[in-house]
Amino acid sequence: MQTSVRTAERLESTERAPESLRPWLSELGRIPLVRDLSEPFAHIPHTATTIVLRTEEAGRREALVLGPRTKAAYSAAKEPASCVRLRLAPGATHATLGVAASELTDRAVRLADLPGPAAELAHALADLPHDDILAFLEDELPQRLSEDATQRAHRGLLAKATVALAEPAGRPIPALAADLAVSERQLRHLFSAGIGLSPKHFARIDRVRHVIAHAGNTPWSRIAVDNGYYDQSHLTADFRTLMGVPPGRFFRGHLPAATPCQVTA
Repeated sequence: MQTSVRTAERLESTERAPESLRPWLSELGRIPLVRDLSEPFAHIPHTATTIVLRTEEAGRREALVLGPRTKAAYSAAKEPASCVRLRLAPGATHATLGVAASELTDRAVRLADLPGPAAELAHALADLPHDDILAFLEDELPQRLSEDATQRAHRGLLAKATVALAEPAGRPIPALAADLAVSERQLRHLFSAGIGLSPKHFARIDRVRHVIAHAGNTPWSRIAVDNGYYDQSHLTADFRTLMGVPPGRFFRGHLPAATPCQVTA
């Protein structure tokens, strides 16, 4: 059942951010130069806001920010390119980019156009060799950031909440709010501002990503149970909503039509 669909996740190698950056960055991903543009890319829904440092084979470089993606997108690349992807930790968007995560949901913007301190590093980041990026950020980013005790506490709550929601069985939202000693309304607000998604949508995306990453020769009914769905029909409906096609068609490579990637103002 493993898919032959080309996704960034299949090409990417990842490493955890160094300890000094971990309050704001969770991981760094590297995608090598992709020259074969004959197949479209499937961009799977993602819960993180990501700084993308893209380098085209012809030499053009740019620093972009991709907000959390609520549904899959299918695109055809125009130029061979490689990229580094810096995924922000839950709750770190405002401190690093100067906006709430909800303002970036389903958007792609230029890093330099944002008001936060990371924007001041956009041109330097775009020009650096990929192997030098983390060391540069360790020297430059922490001293530019300013957070108060409330913001740090919110990051801590979101870190705990996302771990709980990522468990295969999930955690009911009322129970999760009670565990964190906040109201359900407060929890939804924290997720909107700090992640750009509701807790429920966060959990749905995480489940679908887990299905795509780990589906093998196991029957769909078993996959559904293992990933916290009520049954196979629940998995199929959720998968279709987020991916645009049911799981069987996706894993056979029968995808929606590709569209160009666009940067928004």
